[in-house]
Amino acid sequence: MFIAGTITIFYFYRMNRLSDLQDTIVALATPPGVGAIGVIRLSGNEAIDIADKFFSGKKLSNQESHTAHFGRIISPIEGGRREEVIDEVVVTIYKAPKSYTGENTVEISGHGSPYILQTIIEASIAAGARLAKPGEFTQRAFLNGKLDLAQAEAVADLIAANSKAAQQTALNQLRGGFSNDLKLLRDELINFAALIELELDFSDEDVEFADRKKFMSLISNLRYQISNLLDSFKLGNAIKNGISVAIIGKPNAGKSTLLNALLNEERAIVSDIAGTTRDTIEETLNINGVLFRLIDTAGIRDHSSDHIENLGIERSKQNAEKADIIIHLVDLTDKEGYEFDWLRSYELKTITVFNKADLVNETPDTTPQTPRLFLSAKKREGIELVKQALYNRAIGEEINTENTIVTNARHHEALQKIMESIEAIEAGMAGNLSGDFLTIDIRRALHYLGEITGQVEVDRDILGTIFGKFCIGK
Repeated sequence: MFIAGTITIFYFYRMNRLSDLQDTIVALATPPGVGAIGVIRLSGNEAIDIADKFFSGKKLSNQESHTAHFGRIISPIEGGRREEVIDEVVVTIYKAPKSYTGENTVEISGHGSPYILQTIIEASIAAGARLAKPGEFTQRAFLNGKLDLAQAEAVADLIAANSKAAQQTALNQLRGGFSNDLKLLRDELINFAALIELELDFSDEDVEFADRKKFMSLISNLRYQISNLLDSFKLGNAIKNGISVAIIGKPNAGKSTLLNALLNEERAIVSDIAGTTRDTIEETLNINGVLFRLIDTAGIRDHSSDHIENLGIERSKQNAEKADIIIHLVDLTDKEGYEFDWLRSYELKTITVFNKADLVNETPDTTPQTPRLFLSAKKREGIELVKQALYNRAIGEEINTENTIVTNARHHEALQKIMESIEAIEAGMAGNLSGDFLTIDIRRALHYLGEITGQVEVDRDILGTIFGKFCIGK
């Protein structure tokens, strides 16, 4: 029956990977390179027994879970040689199922010498472990039911977070905020689908168990919530990947000076000679927890006899086209005008900023319909106004990271398919379609809701792509 199949949680290719899951895996969990401490992680049914083979101290298999123990790592005896101490370490053990992966897990904290850490890994492999694949620890957490797929993806987002907003958004998803929202939607749809299925079992008796008015109200609510999730993706994508900002203008408008003022450092060379910037310069700027990628471009003018400068101008136009936001910097002392005909196509993403306000007596009028920013990049006056304008154009309002924000393109694609199913259900209800036809679109919506969290079959290639992006030790 449909409902029984729907509410049964299963994970694709579990059986295909059964032999791999029996292995104990090992990897360096901290970044490679010299450091004060390096952590090596083992996971698998035999992880604690394997660690016992080269750990000199308390017998780990006899110890309680979630305990740490000081001891030595001993190299195996080879060719009649005596045992040799590799390092003094602290070993922490976590016994299944109360661990990150749901399996027995050992974490060895040793000194951060690359040679020492590699030697401990080799000792682990010699004792029966194998080297972990990218993301395999988190993959096991997913396959063992410790995390759903959306939470597993949030782990990678949290590791890669480069701003407060990205960190908070990923942490909310890791804690299950997004998954809980989807679960509520899915449970509501499953409950109604169960009644539809029951009607089909009694089709000869012409009974109706599912209240169509309540169902329309449910679908309307689903549409509203899915629409909000879809709308949040623009913000989520900006939070996760940052917002590209191209600074364009005529030569000597002060673009490099503005870049330096925004960064509060002398990043770009500034000169009175026109055409100093020949190529793009990119830097990042954090504004209220959101990352902006600033691109200082070559000055744009109609004609130049310099072939290299012309290439820079063409690249400036390309960057403006690709950027999420354009800052069009205008020199107030330039009497020749500042309009670029090609820029009109990007009016909706352009912020016009007038520079060198300290050198003129009057500034152009500004109105709510044509707001204008005036500043002196050289004196660093008005810079905060530019930052606020960038933030307002990109985000619009203060970010509430407690709300569910979609940051993942895979989730966005699935939500779009859910919306298509909801629209088909609404059309079917309006056309008085029978329950057996409605269930086709209900099943489709349930499938994509479950695909986001891994509650239904997820393609093996998709899972491989997801976990393949992780670092080896995670």
